Amino acid sequence: MKHIAKPYVVDKPGSFSIKKAKTDDSGRISKKNAKKLLKEGIDRLSELQDALYADDKWSVLLIFQAMDAAGKDGTIKHVMSGINPQGCQVFSFKSPSAEELDHDFLWRTTCRLPERGRIGIFNRSYYEEVLIIRVHPEWLGKQKLPEVCRPGNLNELWKQRYESINDLEKHLARNGTLILKFFLNVSPDEQARRFLDRLERPEKNWKFSANDADERKRWADYMNAYEQMIRNTSTENGRWYVVPADQKWYARIVVASAIVEALEKLDLTYPKVNPERQSELTRLRHQFRKELKT
Repeated sequence: MKHIAKPYVVDKPGSFSIKKAKTDDSGRISKKNAKKLLKEGIDRLSELQDALYADDKWSVLLIFQAMDAAGKDGTIKHVMSGINPQGCQVFSFKSPSAEELDHDFLWRTTCRLPERGRIGIFNRSYYEEVLIIRVHPEWLGKQKLPEVCRPGNLNELWKQRYESINDLEKHLARNGTLILKFFLNVSPDEQARRFLDRLERPEKNWKFSANDADERKRWADYMNAYEQMIRNTSTENGRWYVVPADQKWYARIVVASAIVEALEKLDLTYPKVNPERQSELTRLRHQFRKELKT
């Protein structure tokens, strides 16, 4: 599993080009071998999560962003299948509620940040505020910003929001939150195939919305928004991984690899028992052994 995700991390954001980012890469790994690799990753992730929970010093935030039908739900489902539910929490962020619109744009996600010892997963996130809102700036009116807080032009607004996001992630990193961000990069042709699959299979009809087809028409606008987002927010406090997503099985092992490698670098340890407590545990161990012999 090591180094599979390395080619996809954006560590030089200033030169990132979404047109050059691959959607159909499979890293010379066969689908058959991918199943074995994913199982290894899931097993290792389970071990690391157990240590994370016991260590109780770090929290982990996984952010998933993508176009519709790119595979966010499936990736989360498969990669996190070995995780203890007690140490993991998943939140999906869709259209903001009236209460959420009465707060700043970071409020609703900040309320859902993971506790120490836990893995938090954001299926979409505060990044929607520089993605869908950038493509649909007419929706800004719903956020009821006072005039004095509105920049003179939209480019300045996006710049301010990138700054706010980077400040938040810097603050979180300083306080023990490991942040990993995944953009599942699907091609328009593959998205069309997946939309068609949803339309042709009755059990998947519920997953398709006419709005999905409308948003698809803005593909170029969304790609520009994603490119600018990655260029401006892939920092040392939270790097973006631009994951090829045309092959679902490959996207899953890339994500699993990135998470495992990042957790291994935390040097997680189980709490050590002091000598006094160890003496008490030894006494109790002898007591239970004695009871079982009688």
